[in-house]
Amino acid sequence: MNLYTKNAVNFISIIVTISIFFILNQIDFPKINLKDINFKKELEITNNFQEETNQNIISNEEENTIQNEMYKYDWCIEIPTIDLVAPIEETVEKEVMNRSVGHFPNTSKWNGNIGLGAHNRGYQVNYFSNIKKLKRGDIINYIYNGQRRQYEVTNIVIIKDTDWSYLEETEENKITLITCVENEPKYRRCIQGTEKTN
Repeated sequence: MNLYTKNAVNFISIIVTISIFFILNQIDFPKINLKDINFKKELEITNNFQEETNQNIISNEEENTIQNEMYKYDWCIEIPTIDLVAPIEETVEKEVMNRSVGHFPNTSKWNGNIGLGAHNRGYQVNYFSNIKKLKRGDIINYIYNGQRRQYEVTNIVIIKDTDWSYLEETEENKITLITCVENEPKYRRCIQGTEKTN
């Protein structure tokens, strides 16, 4: 390579370098601003809080839906801990319990001992499938003809299918739920609640 060519290459390199420098100075690169970063973090925190708030609103809406569903029946039972809302009909015959919770006709409908029975598995509706999960202190809501009463679970027992003593009349306001025990045809699960007073 002769001297003339070397000088030409050097000259072109200088021109290219100056051009690149000039072009880079003309481009407006974004500057990193700590305030912007902090704002973005605050915005992200706010959005997360809003999502949590929306989830709480959804939970409240679900609770209101349960309440509305409950109040569409004149006679029904609601147990929040097992997400149960069910209509009640007279008698514990199979036809009734295939669509509702049945009421034992020889028990009270309001004052005293209210006796209710329902299927727990294997039928068209099995409203008492989860009463085995109830614990002492759980709440049972009962509505009859526009009146509402709240009971607290106080007694959980397994009884023989011939034992009707838990359905006997009581001076104290109680509610008694009875269903079968899985794979034990001679036994029944019995949950009793006593009226909750403030």
